[in-house]
Amino acid sequence: MATRRIAHEAVRLEVSARASFADFRARYEEAVPRVDLEGLGRLIADGAGWPEVEAAAQAGAPHGFTRYWETDAAALMALAGPVRPCVTYLMGNHTIAQRMFAHDPGVMLYAPLRTTIHEDGDGAAWFTVDLPSSRFGSFARPAVTAVGRELDDKVAALLAHLGAPVA
Repeated sequence: MATRRIAHEAVRLEVSARASFADFRARYEEAVPRVDLEGLGRLIADGAGWPEVEAAAQAGAPHGFTRYWETDAAALMALAGPVRPCVTYLMGNHTIAQRMFAHDPGVMLYAPLRTTIHEDGDGAAWFTVDLPSSRFGSFARPAVTAVGRELDDKVAALLAHLGAPVA
């Protein structure tokens, strides 16, 4: 059996939220709603066609993304002592991921995107994500890399909508 080791560099994007942690988190969660897992389950059980999946994704992701998972990291870390707020999310769009998955299912290592909203030591809120192009580019497949760059633009558009434009 073969083993592949692929070294690659990720570029982490840290963007000032220009708002309080609580305010930015609330606006982010409104702009990036929870994925409708029950609805997806029904589509799978019914053997729906991909156009139905795409329509549901478009309706449920007003800014191109939904939240698949989240955890309040600070809640657990607070058991060790004082902490600053931090929430971690998995944010993505399965119809976009499918366009990469078709070329290499291994892309699911990075889809959906892992993001955080956290407060630094000065009380400033930040949004953090690895640039999708830096993650998906590591697969060395032009079609996958192109979607990674498209996701960079979608993340930037979301942040601009939230009042935290990428400089």
